[in-house]
Amino acid sequence: MNRRDALIRVIDLLHAEIAALKSNDVAALERATREKLVAIDAIAATGDAPAGPDIRELADEANRLNETCRIYTNLMAANVRRRLQMLTGAAGNGYGRGVAGAYA
Repeated sequence: MNRRDALIRVIDLLHAEIAALKSNDVAALERATREKLVAIDAIAATGDAPAGPDIRELADEANRLNETCRIYTNLMAANVRRRLQMLTGAAGNGYGRGVAGAYA
């Protein structure tokens, strides 16, 4: 697999990761992530020759999609944190022990 094909594969898999994140499909997320890492290894195996404009454009697209994945993941983590805080009565206290714990 050449660098261009591997980058296109990474982009396709980043789209699959985003779709899995949106639908909360853990199995699809694991599969896309695992396959994406294989494609990234394929890119690394092509060497570090200078990239032409087409390769840089594909890499930029992959970076943008990766940033989108990061944002979705951070939003999901924030939602889980908020739910856990509500369940433990620590709502509104970031990462701490809650108001009662602060004065104990």
